[in-house]
Amino acid sequence: MWDKLALYLQYPFVRYAIIVGVLIALCSSLLGVTLVLKRFSFIGDGLSHVAFGAMAIAAVLNFSNEMLIVLPITVISAILLLRSGQNAKIKGDAAIAMISVGALAFGYLIMNLFSTSSNLSGDVCSTLFGSTSILTLTVREVALCAVLSVAVVVVFVLFYHKIFAVTFDENFAKATGTNADAYNLLIAIVIAVIIVLAMNLVGSLLISALVIFPALSAMRLFRSFKSVTIFSAIISVVCAFLGILISILGGTPVGSTIVAVDVAAFGICYLIGMFKGE
Repeated sequence: MWDKLALYLQYPFVRYAIIVGVLIALCSSLLGVTLVLKRFSFIGDGLSHVAFGAMAIAAVLNFSNEMLIVLPITVISAILLLRSGQNAKIKGDAAIAMISVGALAFGYLIMNLFSTSSNLSGDVCSTLFGSTSILTLTVREVALCAVLSVAVVVVFVLFYHKIFAVTFDENFAKATGTNADAYNLLIAIVIAVIIVLAMNLVGSLLISALVIFPALSAMRLFRSFKSVTIFSAIISVVCAFLGILISILGGTPVGSTIVAVDVAAFGICYLIGMFKGE
């Protein structure tokens, strides 16, 4: 097995896939803790379905670089989702459901009506659940992912204390002069960027797993925000790395394998937490 693994690692596309997978997992885990604590975990689902609809539009228009359409549309949707979620008539969970279901339906409808491929079901399935596209990344795509990932990490580190404040007590943060709305908007935009990056890794239906499971696993073992965030990042990166290796060696779907490893890690953390009496 080790010889087989060493052979695969000689290929640049395998190394690219591991680099991108690890970077995406790191970014997802950082803001995952914030989203779970704010009871806004499924924002990832809503935005991932928007990204699916945007990808359908890009495919119909034959865009060579889908991110030129997908990223702006997803960011705008994140802003609209935040605004509508603050509306007294449309609560956060209802807003997510509206955007999620609507975007998914329109995306599939557009792909059906204006399909440019003879394998529509295969295209839809690979977009929803991930595909081998992460193994066909170009140097340019890897560089773009690295730049966006570094930007996400830098934003999180620079605004760590503000994000912490709006996560635990938004009203108190506002009372102390913090512009909570601006930082909520920043969180939504960063999540939108992460969603777009993760589309090639696990597909639009499985993205929430990258956000939720590492955070929940860390919460079973730690109590402070800093400790939970650090452990969440570590376990997310390890699970993504193992998931990609298992996928390459076993020939299993990349996205599903990563999520399965995340679920297994959560199960282990849950058991350890039980024994600790947490």
